[in-house]
Amino acid sequence: MELTLLLVTFVTGLVIGLPVAVTLGVSSMAYLLLAGIPLVTIPQKMYAGLDSFVLLCIPGFILAGNLMNAGGITGRIVRLAQAMVGWMRGGLGLTNVAASMLFGGISGTAAADAASVGGMMIPGMKKAGYPADFSAAITAASSTVGPMIPPSVPMIIVGTLSGISVGKMFLAGAVPGVMMGIAMMITAWFIARRRNFPRQPWQGWRELWSAFLGAFWAVSMTALIIVGMLSGFATPTETAIVASIYAFVVGVFVYRGLKLRDVPKVLIDSAVSASAILLLVGLANVFGWILVSERIPQMISDTVLSMTTNKFLVILLINLVLLFVGMFMETIAALIILFVPLLALAQGVGIDPIHFANFAVLNLMIGLTTPPVGVCLFICANIGRISLVQITRAIWPFILTNIAVLLLVSYVPFFSTWLPNLLSN
Repeated sequence: MELTLLLVTFVTGLVIGLPVAVTLGVSSMAYLLLAGIPLVTIPQKMYAGLDSFVLLCIPGFILAGNLMNAGGITGRIVRLAQAMVGWMRGGLGLTNVAASMLFGGISGTAAADAASVGGMMIPGMKKAGYPADFSAAITAASSTVGPMIPPSVPMIIVGTLSGISVGKMFLAGAVPGVMMGIAMMITAWFIARRRNFPRQPWQGWRELWSAFLGAFWAVSMTALIIVGMLSGFATPTETAIVASIYAFVVGVFVYRGLKLRDVPKVLIDSAVSASAILLLVGLANVFGWILVSERIPQMISDTVLSMTTNKFLVILLINLVLLFVGMFMETIAALIILFVPLLALAQGVGIDPIHFANFAVLNLMIGLTTPPVGVCLFICANIGRISLVQITRAIWPFILTNIAVLLLVSYVPFFSTWLPNLLSN
């Protein structure tokens, strides 16, 4: 009875559009009240879920990304991307994807990528003669590359839940992230050829070199983060602090786009964003504790393994579950609730934990571009001033492309494990 109330309340909250954090909290409270468990359990379990040193790096990386963005980083990255690929047919579409790949190493979140790159690229593409639906769709799709390329907030959450090194998780996502970007650029090029989209003239090697120098300090932050963690010189949390200091120095003294008077607003915005994420983590931990106490993870694992122990079929089932969940639930909440039981299932059939974690995150990234709860869809549709129906129709080629990459990553562990194994030995 209590479990039924929990699930009904949770699903109802999602259907009527309540924020995921509120839905998790309300449904957990309803369960505890009916079960006669003291409500003091909620803050206790929230604190237990947040009592992790690794989670402290989330505010640090968010602050670093916001400082760099406030310092004018988006324009420099777009300029570099345009100099590299803007001369091809549909060049601004390819520039959009390339900019997201470069920006992903700065922000670590898909929503920040969609808002920052989209705010510049979507109006520019429309002005250059690209359809509004295509401009918004390719921006939304390419923004999902960001959380795969380090630093990545979902990868930090996965590392916390599984005990896997966050540094290894960052490395594991790099190759699939690049694969997604290249695949979407190829898709955009084919669409551009078929629909005869405009192309920009080649700007020359001098412009490419100048654009590279202009974006060098921004792109170098990704290298700083990876080297810091792999060398063992700093923990992920310490690396996030160093990245924030680096972003401040570059924004104020190198690019000079960040003014000291702007810093308080950046700090406040970063604190609000980090607080929202950590509140979600805490409440999702309460919900997850209830599921564990009801033995839901064991039931899921036992049910699937009773049907099949074939690794390839289990991977397919996990992908289908996560793709479906990603359509309705926010990424971090889905990870906290489902990652541990699905990890146990994956390990039960011999799937490497890093490999599983990688394609699990990739599944949920695709969910950010699928209705009805695709956050990036809403952001880009709003910027492009088009309806959700229009952007949904236009984004399907890119979703299918990303699913093809997902299948490759799911069934070929090499793409996930090669880089962590290479650089950690």
